[in-house]
Amino acid sequence: MGTVSPQGSASEPLECGFDLDEEIRALVLDSAPRMFAVVQETDLAEGVTDAEVVAWGIVHEDGPVDVIGANGHTARLRSPERALWWYGDKKGERARLVWLGPAGAAALDHPVAVR
Repeated sequence: MGTVSPQGSASEPLECGFDLDEEIRALVLDSAPRMFAVVQETDLAEGVTDAEVVAWGIVHEDGPVDVIGANGHTARLRSPERALWWYGDKKGERARLVWLGPAGAAALDHPVAVR
């Protein structure tokens, strides 16, 4: 996990051009975990398939994957593909991973909380 320089205040850049807010936004975007949905497809009839999001997952930078199902069940897995086994192991059902695109923006919530 990265850090930002303690120089300057959260509200104004230093004269040297350092903008702490911009550094924080960049840090957050660079270290954000990858997110995915587990979508379960069910065959209802010949040629008729339904789909629903049954779980959400987060892939952490250091490797583990946390998955939370729509029913509240949580699991820590070795890979996103392991979630497919949990949610696609029934006759007539298949699970797919749907990856969310990378975040492109981050906003700071002002004012900064101070203790």
